[in-house]
Amino acid sequence: MQPGDVKTEADARTIVEQMELDYVRVGLSDIDGIMRGKYMARDKFFSALDGGFGFCDVVLGWDSSDQLYDNVQLTGWHTGYGDADVRIIPQSCRRVPQEENMLLFLAEFTGRAEQVCPRGLLRRIIDRGKRAGLTASAACEFEFFLFDETAHSVRRKNYRNLRSISPGFFGYSMLRSSVFSEFYQQLLGLCKQMDFPLEGLHTETGPGVLEAALEKSDALSAADRAFLFKTYAKVLAERHGWIATFMAKWSPDWPGQSGHIHVSLWDDQGNNVLHDPDREHNMSERMRHFIGGQQALMPELLCMVAPTVNSFTRLIPGFWAPTAASWGVENRTCALRAIPGSQKSQRVEYRIAAADINPYVALSAALASGLWGIENHIEPDEPVQGNAYDCQFGANRQLPATLFEAAARFKQSSAARELFGDPFVEHYAATREWEEREFRKHITDWEMNRYFEII
Repeated sequence: MQPGDVKTEADARTIVEQMELDYVRVGLSDIDGIMRGKYMARDKFFSALDGGFGFCDVVLGWDSSDQLYDNVQLTGWHTGYGDADVRIIPQSCRRVPQEENMLLFLAEFTGRAEQVCPRGLLRRIIDRGKRAGLTASAACEFEFFLFDETAHSVRRKNYRNLRSISPGFFGYSMLRSSVFSEFYQQLLGLCKQMDFPLEGLHTETGPGVLEAALEKSDALSAADRAFLFKTYAKVLAERHGWIATFMAKWSPDWPGQSGHIHVSLWDDQGNNVLHDPDREHNMSERMRHFIGGQQALMPELLCMVAPTVNSFTRLIPGFWAPTAASWGVENRTCALRAIPGSQKSQRVEYRIAAADINPYVALSAALASGLWGIENHIEPDEPVQGNAYDCQFGANRQLPATLFEAAARFKQSSAARELFGDPFVEHYAATREWEEREFRKHITDWEMNRYFEII
């Protein structure tokens, strides 16, 4: 049996027995989209397949630096940080190429913790679409910078004067991809072996920056693939002696790093419901309403797709990132890009997202807002012609300027509460408020240079 053949708990048991494994790896997503997990002994794994297992709920109650949130209700000192129920996802089985004879399985929270589980959130939104006879397909693409550094050297240098693997602006470079062909081939092979294959891989514009576009799949698998890609691209880079960053913007001198999401919708007969050859740009009425919902709710859901303080440094004019809830047809200056095409390819690109997204949370926002638009027949604005940065937008299309403001808008959103549930909205907003409060404790170099002597 091959990992791709595993569909059920019985299959998972069989492949572990056939491979004579003593241990398997189990991983799941925390709130920030970081993979947390452990090695699990064979007998423990078999038991978990049957009845689930307990995983310390602190992974839903701490930030990306393992610092404990002080303002969430699901978990904390007041609950004693007990175990939350978790289930294994058999069909997520993958071989781990870097480890001899090793399998990885994804997992997700169940029970009370499922209310704030990122993967559980997306699954609920997908089910909402299915109840309306709509199945979502999706794909993510990520830009990430590679440095000829290590996890130790970047800290010794205090993240300054870092050496990129290559210099200068050189997008779509055949020279760079040929010079570093060994890494490219290793990455392409890894992605194929672990079942998150790439549709394309090329240099972007900037020193040492690559763009990887994952192949389309059903929405839940697309988020799994994006989640795995971000983790294992970093693993490969570090094993290569480099380090990768998926920050939204690591330097003021270079463009930010996108994490765009492509979404399409299909009916029970396998027809793309966004496609209508009898309408302009092949855009069906449901595609128009899908975009209308995404546009209307983008300011309210922004913290789901701009989840860090750093995310907001990317959302400035002239750096290939949107600055308002805009949309256009084949227009990359907009937050939403309608992509006309065939029955097979008609879709919407959700361009507001950066590479720092939690794929489960961001795809939930993109899909839920579109479905909400279809349900409520939301009409979008007229599409932007030309440069969206030169356009004036009304207050209802303006995006929150900070993560703290975005979290407040999220908490106040009745649509967010209806789509995602009060427990998730309260928990997630509290984690984003914490993120900005942690930032405000620090004095930046800019403040020191500007104020120390002169003010």
